[in-house]
Amino acid sequence: MAAKTRSENADSTTHADESELREKFWRTAKRAARQVPFMDEVVAGYYCALDRNTPFRAKAILLAALGYFILPADTIPDIVLGLGFTDDVAVLTAAITAVRAHMTPAHRLAAKQALAEG
Repeated sequence: MAAKTRSENADSTTHADESELREKFWRTAKRAARQVPFMDEVVAGYYCALDRNTPFRAKAILLAALGYFILPADTIPDIVLGLGFTDDVAVLTAAITAVRAHMTPAHRLAAKQALAEG
């Protein structure tokens, strides 16, 4: 078996990181669904951030907000009943408002389908 090149190792690490981030996003989204009234827009933002046609600035804003959303360390811990996602809602609202023009009907349809699948 041939040794992996640096590029192959980097690709493998990147894929593992992306898979872990996707898993964390969906786990957090499921927990937050009852507390975040616009979860459909959050998930549409997720699909917008993954879309290669989305401008870099919009992706950066969305990924920063989504990263904050899935991080366990938070201004208000997510486990605090009733308040846990308050800070996340504020960050996500600001991000979605800033990039709303880049969120397409295809992103919203993908979000609707993903949420319906549960």
